[in-house]
Amino acid sequence: MKNKTAIPAFVYKKRIVDIYLRKRRWKLILFAIAIVIVATSLYYTNILVNEIRKDERKNVAIWADAIHHKADLVNVTNKLFEQIKDEERRRVITLAEAQRRIITSVSNEDLNFFLEIISNNTTIPVIITDNDGIISFTRNVKQGKDSLNTLIGVKLDGQLKKEYTKYSPIIVKYYRDKLLYLYYTDSNIFTELKKVIDDLIKSFFSEVVLNSASVPVIITDSTGKNWTSYGNIPKKKMENPAFVENTLNSMASHNAPIQVNLANTGVHLIYFEDSFLLRQLQYYPYVQLAVIAVFLFIAYLLFSYARKSEQNQVWVGMAKETAHQLGTPLSSMIAWIELLKLKGLDNETVVEIEKDVQRLETITDRFSKIGSAAKLERLNIVKVVHDAVGYISTRTSQKVKFEVSPPPIKVIEIPLNLHLFEWVIENICKNAVDAMDGSGLIAIEITDDVDHIHIDISDTGKGIPKSRFKTIFHPGFTSKSRGWGLGLTLSKRIVENYHSGKIFVKSSTIGKGTTFRIIMKK
Repeated sequence: MKNKTAIPAFVYKKRIVDIYLRKRRWKLILFAIAIVIVATSLYYTNILVNEIRKDERKNVAIWADAIHHKADLVNVTNKLFEQIKDEERRRVITLAEAQRRIITSVSNEDLNFFLEIISNNTTIPVIITDNDGIISFTRNVKQGKDSLNTLIGVKLDGQLKKEYTKYSPIIVKYYRDKLLYLYYTDSNIFTELKKVIDDLIKSFFSEVVLNSASVPVIITDSTGKNWTSYGNIPKKKMENPAFVENTLNSMASHNAPIQVNLANTGVHLIYFEDSFLLRQLQYYPYVQLAVIAVFLFIAYLLFSYARKSEQNQVWVGMAKETAHQLGTPLSSMIAWIELLKLKGLDNETVVEIEKDVQRLETITDRFSKIGSAAKLERLNIVKVVHDAVGYISTRTSQKVKFEVSPPPIKVIEIPLNLHLFEWVIENICKNAVDAMDGSGLIAIEITDDVDHIHIDISDTGKGIPKSRFKTIFHPGFTSKSRGWGLGLTLSKRIVENYHSGKIFVKSSTIGKGTTFRIIMKK
């Protein structure tokens, strides 16, 4: 049975890089689809709002036209009313003349004619007095249902005089200084008609403010400042003069006020604007978009949290298993070193082997600590960096130069986990060596700030495109022909998860080099 050929490492790396490229491509595709969905929703909703707006404008136009017709009806009715009023005035004047002719008449035929004129007045209440205001004649004067014939010889005074002096009396001279005063008031028919006119005007305003179009309405006087009626607006708001003024200005800017001239009330201006429902619909698409955005944002946070949690579990499991697998061969290597010592192997060789075994123990210890709460001690960050660089420099080509500032005698203490942080420095320096193809300069500068420490690690390598500043920290992403692309991912987790710091690409220029920055809390 043939053994299956192992898949080369570079194939795995290529697959991982392809996964990230596909992931990025799908993000862009999904984002584009989301934009199309939102744009379509906004476009369709806007069409609906415009259609509703057109229908409402038609209703408002019909309503405004009805207002004009109703106002015309009120004015025509009032004109007829004024004509009846003038006609009654002329009839009263005729009655007064008839009364004078009766007194001065010498012909029985004329007397009968004038008496007939007076008796034919069955609607207009009339009281005739002499110079002293003593009542000499009444016609159609009633109190309740009964006619008052007991007023003859009584002086016109009090409430009765107030009622019958609504109009100026008609004065008739019939003999020398003798005068007749004819007082009259509105007839029953005229009173009923006036009541109809008043009700018609009241109903006009009611129908305007309680309109079927459901638009907010404010009716003002001819100045457009003092309101008389309103509809579809909260009462409390109308008690605020500033709100009324602003609303009138807003209404006037959207729709020209309707001007009506009503009988007995003068010119009125009717202000109106779009209904509350229409205004809601106008803002609905944007509210809808905001709700969708909030929902997507929350969903993204939940999925991102779940994905990171899953990744953390994978990382922890892999690290623990790696530490466990390294433990067994390490124990054997330690035993073999002791055996080599007993056999008298060259001491210098044994010492170097012991150093590498100790290094493997450190690496095993690092993997075993992933996923556990890291124990932090206050250590001199300057010395830790110098020690880590010292170890790497002895195992790197002599063509690579290292510069670290300040010198190790400088003391800057911060909370650190020694083994994990050394791992970070080693990973970044190894990546820098690979980027320089084994030849160049790596400069490390430690800056003491007020609350933080800045560590800038610069190389003279190939540089990183700006589009990959964040991607290089993703697991499996690498441009090298060897390795798995996990060094920077582990470094990021150690700095951010265990030390609450930050690590990022500060700057990079293609062909000139890259600078990584690590920020640690003091």
